[in-house]
Amino acid sequence: MAYIGEIAALFTSVCWSFSAIGFTKSTQQVGSQITNRVRVLLALLVLILINAVLFGQPLPLHAGASRWAWLSVSGIIGLSLGDAFLFQAYHEIGPRLGLLLLSLAPIFGTAIAWVFFGQTLSLLNIVGIVVTLAGISWVVLIRPEEGDEHARRATGRGILFGLLAALGQAIGLVFSQQGMVGNFSPFAGTLIRMLAAVVTLWIAASFQRQARTTVDSMRARPGALGWVAFGALFGPVIGVSSSLLAVQHTGIGVASTLMALPPVFMLPISYFVFKERFGWQAVAGTLVAMAGVALLFLS
Repeated sequence: MAYIGEIAALFTSVCWSFSAIGFTKSTQQVGSQITNRVRVLLALLVLILINAVLFGQPLPLHAGASRWAWLSVSGIIGLSLGDAFLFQAYHEIGPRLGLLLLSLAPIFGTAIAWVFFGQTLSLLNIVGIVVTLAGISWVVLIRPEEGDEHARRATGRGILFGLLAALGQAIGLVFSQQGMVGNFSPFAGTLIRMLAAVVTLWIAASFQRQARTTVDSMRARPGALGWVAFGALFGPVIGVSSSLLAVQHTGIGVASTLMALPPVFMLPISYFVFKERFGWQAVAGTLVAMAGVALLFLS
């Protein structure tokens, strides 16, 4: 199927936009760290069920040591560390600047893939990436209305967390691509990544004596658990699996750029779900980003 990698990357952005709704609702009730731990655990349980039904075994033990190594490191760096930094960036500087910094992931990913794996991009690829990032930046940098209580000022800590989140996502994608070489199921690949993230986050929580607190918080707020489950379905399960399909069939720079579009897709979601209103700059930035996507398809 033509453009399957690009289509999968765009679908990933849509899924991550929906997951943002669930995770935003959850973090408002139980905090970002608890949300992060529970989302990967729920996603792992669903992925085990999916793999058992589709392939007859809950864990892809046939994947081989090399594939397990690449995908496990990818899960640790991208899903546990990278997302932890992203949640901290949201806390420090808010989602607007956090998403802007996360949109640097395509640049990091392209540089890493070029230096270590010899991947190259055409001139049209580069132009498409630049135009898409320009549109994304325009959307997320729109100044909030006066009196907006959610407006945040950039801080050194927040900027550092955002850069580390983008770097973590980029490294995770590069390692994922190496682990997904060949005809390997994205659901199986996502399960390996998720298992590594669960082990990392919950071992850390145990050392910090936060594991029991996480369970108690979810028991006390069942509504938050529902929102985490919603976010986990569209994010770590469907979205991450789709992202692996994307990097399996197209370059890191193209895939990560198309997967950086959640700030753009959040515009209609914000309009219809959160009843937000925005001006011409948001629409213009969206059109610029879509033009960049069109250039990527033309390449």
